Amino acid sequence: MPDLLLELRSEEIPARMQRKAAGDLKKLVTDALVEAGLTYEGAREYWTPRRLTLDVRGLTARSADTREEKKGPRTDAPAQAIEGFLRSAGLTSVDQAEKVTDPKKGEFYIAVIQKPGRAAEEIIADVMPGIIRNFPWPKSMRSGAASAKPGALRWVRPLQSIVCMFGPEHDETVAIPFEVDGIVAGNVTYGHRFHAPAAITVKRFDDYAASLEKAKVVLDAERRRQIILQDAQNLAFASGLELVEDEGLLDEVSGLVEYPHVLMGTFEEEFLEIPAEIIRLTIKTNQKCFVCRPAHSQEGGGEGLANRFILVSNIEAKDGGKEIMHGNGKVVRARLSDAAHFYKRDQKDMPDLGDLKESAAKFGLDLKKPLDQRMAKLDHLGVTFHAKLGSQGERVTRIRALAAALARITGADAAKVDRAVVLAKADLRTEAVGEFPELQGLMGRKYAILQGEDADVAAAIEEHYKPLGPSDSLPTNPVAVTVALADKLDTLVGFWAIDEKPTGSKDPYALRRAALGVIRVLLEKGVRLKLLSVAKDTDLLSFFHDRLKVYLRDLGARHDIIDAVLTPDADDLLMVARRAEALTAFITSEDGKNLLAGTKRATQLLAAEEKKGTTIATSVDDAIFTEEAEKALYAAVALARQEADEAVKREDFRDAMAALSKLRGPVDRFFTDVLVNDENPAIRANRLALLALIREATGTVADFSKISG
Repeated sequence: MPDLLLELRSEEIPARMQRKAAGDLKKLVTDALVEAGLTYEGAREYWTPRRLTLDVRGLTARSADTREEKKGPRTDAPAQAIEGFLRSAGLTSVDQAEKVTDPKKGEFYIAVIQKPGRAAEEIIADVMPGIIRNFPWPKSMRSGAASAKPGALRWVRPLQSIVCMFGPEHDETVAIPFEVDGIVAGNVTYGHRFHAPAAITVKRFDDYAASLEKAKVVLDAERRRQIILQDAQNLAFASGLELVEDEGLLDEVSGLVEYPHVLMGTFEEEFLEIPAEIIRLTIKTNQKCFVCRPAHSQEGGGEGLANRFILVSNIEAKDGGKEIMHGNGKVVRARLSDAAHFYKRDQKDMPDLGDLKESAAKFGLDLKKPLDQRMAKLDHLGVTFHAKLGSQGERVTRIRALAAALARITGADAAKVDRAVVLAKADLRTEAVGEFPELQGLMGRKYAILQGEDADVAAAIEEHYKPLGPSDSLPTNPVAVTVALADKLDTLVGFWAIDEKPTGSKDPYALRRAALGVIRVLLEKGVRLKLLSVAKDTDLLSFFHDRLKVYLRDLGARHDIIDAVLTPDADDLLMVARRAEALTAFITSEDGKNLLAGTKRATQLLAAEEKKGTTIATSVDDAIFTEEAEKALYAAVALARQEADEAVKREDFRDAMAALSKLRGPVDRFFTDVLVNDENPAIRANRLALLALIREATGTVADFSKISG
């Protein structure tokens, strides 16, 4: 079966767009081919800064013939209806239609439309121009002489050539010469723009990839990534250092080069006085370079960097890279000089301290301390948090009050919590965070330590943003836990109050992440919090429930067990999680099977009668029992309910379920010996009330009717 090689070569594609664009190309092409009636065995996409490539293997040579029956009107329908049918089916006479008789509908016309299959080459030439013209780039541009014409091609950067080769693995291949804006697809590509700019004629993917390799282009992005990582690690090791790895930066630089060459540059040791995070971000952001640390230094905190950086070049320089390293070193030193300036200025007094006294008094700030000054400045300027939710200062006031209430629940030191809250947003006014927003929190902690703050307070300033996702670490101490909860809950309550909730896939204020952060802190830190006491909004509580379901399912909990323990008004999420955990462990045991079997029959029969509107007594009257099985079940329910209630009070849900599982025998005997739907309405209503007692008793633990099995 033939294969398809497709390459779209252009000027540099932004690194952040390459992976998705290659995936889009694969999906658009393969979907179009399948829709046209072709099949294929496999497809793989590739990308470099200057090309998107698709390798489709085992493509059928032509689409199958098709036969379609188009139903028409009855044979005795008005002539106008029959003529309309003939036109829509492409027929010129009713003689070209067939007649079909249906016992119910009578005799009617059908048109049999047969379409011969098409050659794959024809299909490819047909679909490709539209795919290229309508390619979903986030940003695109027109270029060249044709750009002024209506409908001119838009591409992320000027499109330069197209390769489209089709044919079997071992025989001759052909170029499919479709055209887009004057660019005709063919069999010619080009290698590295500096090292091997000559034309390369290709036939199929294997010789294409090999030819590019000889022309100094590594086509596979993952291989470029591994080359960069391995060479960087080796270069650092040779200098007695370790590479500080950065997955995001590694992905980015592998998308900036087609022929990676790793080099090492240096900067003055005096810059190492700057916090390591600032050095790392300065070098990463401005020069797309990695940093190093002395071998065997600790990972934590990012401290102990070396005055070396590793850069990735796209060319193999004749001088061994000396000029490249020299040029990058000059830029790195200039940027580090700026960073040192920011860092030193952040520790100096602000020039307008007299204007900050009112804000300082409001938050109990000490204007002799640099970080306190920045918080006072944040409030004094009235920096907006959100147009409908006020300033950052007003937000800190709200968080302060909420954190004070939460401290009584978490057991955190109230004074430390208050101090952490009033300084938590102060670094937003520092120059370091102004230059590198991703350092917010972290710089607050560093500056807090420099001015002598308590270690728990300093940690809380950094960690109150945590966790930032499902795999991020949690706040480490009770003060940080308290401030983190207050910060996230204020965000959620505030945006719910102004009706700015997530919709569909849109969540501009990251409220789903905030809710998951609250859930993770509550459950993983064991915090008992009644959410409605804070949220005061059942819709927000429902939002928490949705996030909790996702969280628990990710941990392996069954959806039916979650539904069984999660009631609409459940606002103690830690207890919900503990019930789910206990039920998951219990339900597969022998006692669990007994509990499920013993209660399901009773609750299902009761639900059926309720649906019919059958009268059910409001309470059980043991005076009208007529069967021993009734009396035994009534006594068993009372005892099981008492034992279960006591177990629930001590939050031992497994014991509560074990107590309820003892109902299996009395329930089985009841259904064997007793007719629930007795002819006497009073007896029937009383027996149904007895079943309702079973449902109430088990409902203290879970809604067992929702458990499958």
